[in-house]
Amino acid sequence: MSGVSAPDQDQRAESDRPRLSRAVLAAYGIGGLGSGVYTTVPGLLLLYYMTDTLGIAAALAGLGIFVPKLWDVITDPFMGSISDRTDSRFGRRRPYILAAALALPLCFVALFSVPELSPGAAFAWVMVSYVLAATAFTMFIVPYTAMPAEMSEDYDEVTSLMGWRVALLTVGILISGAAAPQLIELGGGGRGGYTFMAMIVAGVIFASMLGTFVGTRSAPSRPRLDQSPPLREQLQAAARVRPFRVLLSTYALQLVGVGLVLANVPYFARYTLGGDEGTVTIMFVALVAPAFAFMPGWVWLSKRTGKLRAYQLASALFGVGIGSLWLSSPSQMWLVNLQVGLAGIGFAGTQLFPFSMLPDTIAADRAKGGEQREGVFTGLWMAADKGAVALGALFAGLVLDAGQFIETRAGELVDQPDTAMLAIRLSSSILPALFLLSSLPMSRRYELDSKLEPDR
Repeated sequence: MSGVSAPDQDQRAESDRPRLSRAVLAAYGIGGLGSGVYTTVPGLLLLYYMTDTLGIAAALAGLGIFVPKLWDVITDPFMGSISDRTDSRFGRRRPYILAAALALPLCFVALFSVPELSPGAAFAWVMVSYVLAATAFTMFIVPYTAMPAEMSEDYDEVTSLMGWRVALLTVGILISGAAAPQLIELGGGGRGGYTFMAMIVAGVIFASMLGTFVGTRSAPSRPRLDQSPPLREQLQAAARVRPFRVLLSTYALQLVGVGLVLANVPYFARYTLGGDEGTVTIMFVALVAPAFAFMPGWVWLSKRTGKLRAYQLASALFGVGIGSLWLSSPSQMWLVNLQVGLAGIGFAGTQLFPFSMLPDTIAADRAKGGEQREGVFTGLWMAADKGAVALGALFAGLVLDAGQFIETRAGELVDQPDTAMLAIRLSSSILPALFLLSSLPMSRRYELDSKLEPDR
């Protein structure tokens, strides 16, 4: 008789695994580029596209972004459970990554290719297209996010793996945030410009996701679950894991602020700063370039202070940088870019650490009970992730509507009332900063920030 428990056998096998090669790290990370592109472009442009090109009222446009994400709240946990139980020659997660690489680009193009319709019919087109795109993205992001917990349980290696992901995610955000407005202008502006932009961006999404599918074929994985409790019981068990619950609540609160910021950038650039698409591009470069440059610094700091303290510092920097935009002025663009750059340094850490701490919470649960339910954890995580960002966009639409923002169709010019100008400034600075900074007290309840064995 062996006398060794299943969890102990898993930990012993884990310690015998070779370290992940640089090629596998890069292949996993390249998927972050595609996810960054996909989440950034609708987050940045979809609300603005609906109000200033399709003529949809701001509150209704915000609802059009939020409702499809409610669908994600349902589908993401199911996708996690399905991938846990999958048995194929491509493993548990990779078949869905391939399916998403084929489906998502088509749905993305449809989202920004609304024909000449009334505002009501255009709203329906956007809703249906966004639900389809959200479903395809769920097929990618939930299995993709579950993979690190299978690939490694080494505390620092997981951070390095997530460093690759977040670095390339940041590149994706930079490319899409900076290039998408310019591509719209290059395509002639208006509806045709948005379609042209969507076709280029869809190609980037396809190449990125396919690269992850092909490049991770040699990555470590775990066998499917032969027997497991019903999904409802698994979701309840995951929600009872205190470190996971605290981390998820902290991150989701921050993402409401991120959703507010993203949705308001085009309005802030045009109406507060008096700029155009080029202003949006400059602001994104100012945000993401420091984020990319400082990523190794956050990894270095976390190895010396722990992930939690580094995460808290990053959250504070992000919140202070965004909040300071309340004082911005079009006559001092150098100062605006400096403020955005400070926020960008913090933003990098708020993307790196939650995703590098998530595998720690999954490993703690597995070491304690022997359950392999990475997909269930990541399904819950991504449902909250996408729902929180969409809630931020909904808040942005409601604040604009309360400020009596005047929606327009492509080519129309209007003077916004002072109440709308105040609403744009408020929801671009003070409101998102409040969400970001209010997450700090909650994060203090997190309990897994050490290099001890994950059996607490």
